Amino acid sequence: MTKQTIFSAEEIMAILPHRPPFLFVDRVVGFVPDKRIETERYLRPDEPFFAGHFPQKPILPGVLVTDALAQTSGLLWGFSKKAAENDPAAAGAPEIFFLASVTMKYVKPAFPGDTLVLTSLAEAHFNDLFTYTVEAMVKHALIAKGRLTLAMMKGKL
Repeated sequence: MTKQTIFSAEEIMAILPHRPPFLFVDRVVGFVPDKRIETERYLRPDEPFFAGHFPQKPILPGVLVTDALAQTSGLLWGFSKKAAENDPAAAGAPEIFFLASVTMKYVKPAFPGDTLVLTSLAEAHFNDLFTYTVEAMVKHALIAKGRLTLAMMKGKL
């Protein structure tokens, strides 16, 4: 059964500064503000990184799985803030997140034609640091899991 799209690519690009070929989230399929988000990313066989990452048996580089999970975590924060727009505390300068810390375990590879299911759970925050527990799956099989911390920079790049 296909999950319903909650937020589309256009809505994602209104939150994230990333653009193809470095946008690694296609759609949001699950969302609980300030708690949990689930996204998907279809791995097109013609993506440029597959041509050079083990050309005889292409796999998705682990750093791109991690980046997709970081983007998913940024979307959890961004869509949560958007959901709270009526909250005066949510107003202020624009924010951009950078990946500050990563602890990941890679269990299995992902291949061209797979669909990544990316999940991020909000764990804690201190000042401008936000920590998430993350996992990536393909066909209900875990491919990566870990924790990452995003650091917020207020203002424009």
